[in-house]
Amino acid sequence: MRAMVLERGGEPTTSPLTLNDVRIPEPAPDEVRVKVTVCGVCRTDLHIVEEDLPPMTRPIIPGHETLGIVDRVGRDVRTLQEGDRVGIAWLQRTCGRCEFCRSGRENLCSTPTFTGYHVNGGYAEYAIVSERFAYPIPAVFADEEAAPLLCAGIIGYRALRLTGVKPGQRLGLYGFGASAHITIQVARHWGCSVFVCSLQEEHQALAHELGAVWVGGATDSPPETLHGAIVFAPAGEIVIPALRAVDKGGTVACAGIHMSPIPSIDYDRELFGERILRSVTANTRQDGLDLLREAAAIPIRTHTRRFPLEDANHALHALKAGAIQGAAVLVMKMP
Repeated sequence: MRAMVLERGGEPTTSPLTLNDVRIPEPAPDEVRVKVTVCGVCRTDLHIVEEDLPPMTRPIIPGHETLGIVDRVGRDVRTLQEGDRVGIAWLQRTCGRCEFCRSGRENLCSTPTFTGYHVNGGYAEYAIVSERFAYPIPAVFADEEAAPLLCAGIIGYRALRLTGVKPGQRLGLYGFGASAHITIQVARHWGCSVFVCSLQEEHQALAHELGAVWVGGATDSPPETLHGAIVFAPAGEIVIPALRAVDKGGTVACAGIHMSPIPSIDYDRELFGERILRSVTANTRQDGLDLLREAAAIPIRTHTRRFPLEDANHALHALKAGAIQGAAVLVMKMP
């Protein structure tokens, strides 16, 4: 099969991913094999390629917003069959035994397996996933519409829940890439007023289009205090203006898997008043199921830019440059 393989990290401009012909994988007894149609390009992929995250498996096929059709099932699989359309997300497998798994917090599993990081992902024509972590895809979505939901959507949804915002309240979004452009649609469906801070003019325009009541620069102060905020930008300095923008008792959730250092926090100005600063770590299977169900009911409309599989380096470079309005998606067979 064709696959974009990472053997050593580097900037996307140096083309660290190479197009290789690799063996088609076989599923274990509790796994299914998916014939991939599309795979979203996530900022986490960029962090893996550039080694902001410590290298794990090498060589590795990145990609964890993977969507396709089940074409082979392991002998112990009971809930899926050949021909089912499923998605593969970041969390590929958990131990099921640690205190976090046993208390319903599998996103904090002590020994998790992540797609495209520990095991091969979806920048390829075939991918493997355990039966428990394969997500049925609602029929309302085309393949490339659904792909960004599998990480950008899920992690934004979890972050939104963790802010504690309620219908009718004010939410701030800092950074407006793939995840934020999905999260704003959920928040507006809840009846929230959404305030967006973003560096890129193209992203600001999309925020206006999707119903933001106010759009400003990356560190601008919203005209009203916020009940909660999500920092999507991987820039630690953004945390400070986000904390200053939330009202007493408000929560700032940092949604990225990697972030540059956060500057010193002025306790009296930025944290006092029972403001909460928290991170968001991966997701539970229930987060994924809930997001897909709600996304189908709204329905969410993702904005995507298509790239052929062999242009994965180009897609990662465009993502890093802020040149993607919405989400980038790799397509196995371009028309």
